[in-house]
Amino acid sequence: MQASSIDAGPDGLPALEARLARDLAVLNQPAPNWITPRPGVLDVAVIGAGMGGLAAAFALIREGVRNIRLFDEHPAGFEGPWVTFARMETLRSPKHLVGPALGLPALTFRAWHEAQFGTAEWDALWRIPRTQWMDYLKWYRRVLDLPVENDARMTSLAPRGDLVGIGFADGRQALARRVVLATGRDGLGGPIMPAVFAPLPPSMCVHSSAEIDFAALRGRRIAVIGAGASGFDNAGAALEAGAAAVTMLMRRRHVPRINKGMGVSSAGMNAGFYDLPPAQRVQLTTYLTDTGTAPPRLSVMRCTRHENFHWAASCPVLSARLADGCAVLATPRGDMSFDLVIVATGFGIDTSRRPEIADLAAGMLRWEDAYPPVVAEGGDHGASPFLGPYFEFLPRGPGDAWVGRVYCLNFAGTLSHYKLTGDIPAISAGATRLADGIIRSFFTEDYEDHYQRLQDFETPELRGDEWQENKLL
Repeated sequence: MQASSIDAGPDGLPALEARLARDLAVLNQPAPNWITPRPGVLDVAVIGAGMGGLAAAFALIREGVRNIRLFDEHPAGFEGPWVTFARMETLRSPKHLVGPALGLPALTFRAWHEAQFGTAEWDALWRIPRTQWMDYLKWYRRVLDLPVENDARMTSLAPRGDLVGIGFADGRQALARRVVLATGRDGLGGPIMPAVFAPLPPSMCVHSSAEIDFAALRGRRIAVIGAGASGFDNAGAALEAGAAAVTMLMRRRHVPRINKGMGVSSAGMNAGFYDLPPAQRVQLTTYLTDTGTAPPRLSVMRCTRHENFHWAASCPVLSARLADGCAVLATPRGDMSFDLVIVATGFGIDTSRRPEIADLAAGMLRWEDAYPPVVAEGGDHGASPFLGPYFEFLPRGPGDAWVGRVYCLNFAGTLSHYKLTGDIPAISAGATRLADGIIRSFFTEDYEDHYQRLQDFETPELRGDEWQENKLL
């Protein structure tokens, strides 16, 4: 059935918020807390208050897991990549994807947008502006009254009896029964910086996720390494800032032209990927990695409309050196000199770079442990955590059972659960599955509490005035 818009003007956010409140009320949500409280202990701590963390928290709260808190290391309004290192003009996802709405129409970006600008503006919108998506997420957090603490950087994560202890940079400590790592692209690692660039000083070679003063690039010669979406986004930002020239260097023979992931995107993929045998999960993920993903058409055109933009295919960087105040890159096409090199090579899994999760890294099962053939595939496959059905880490040995109280809702869980770990198309499915798993674990773990509650329940249904004594035989 073809969807269509109703020609209507904006009703405003207050009307939308009233509609959302009504929808939740008729669903009897959020449900009352049903978990036995433990003084001084959170039921769930969510590390990261970006899109994934917010969705996970709401999925839990609406089902009655109310003793929860989110911690994010960034200031309020700067969670996630949207107004930091993401530099695309619009989101790469089609506008109709519902994102973290968790099945509530009034919680979608579309409802938020139409409430302010009307349906005609929605119909005219091609893709969602990146900063507007951040505005939506700030509203999402506010309208749901999610308990977020900002400027809270986690520095340790370790077992504390049957709990998990969390340390923060300001010296605070927290105890939680379950911990969700909703830490985005660099959740168990960080930006990939190939060793070939090590001879260059940080002032002349930065990763695309770094803070870059693009205004200072006016009149400068810039190299961008990598022809993925982030490469074109950074190249476009540099060109618009007035760079004298931007040259993109890529190892591939050509820029991928097809987004293969869209060919398998479906409810079946979301629900069934985890149930595939390990070999098939690796096969599918490796194929997508090897074929590459096409950068968005508008991101490419953002660059190619500039005469001072050039790209070179089949042109890997063989070595790098500093000479005469320039970054000199040796390539199959000869030496090239630049004032700044922006390395857009994505993120990798490397727990050695994350000392705050050293105990978790020592105890978690990895794909190379559970399915050794994955090592031959290369990349991050072997180092990826081998997760359980609800994103829980699995123990490597008999003394590591505590890791099952920690959940991986970030990029590192992709090989186990595909896109459910954080991307816009499937984040609602991922958050719902995560919440289901945590709720199940609480109920079974606290069975004695629930059985006692059953025995103690004494609210009568019949009050004794439903019959007359003379009717009794």
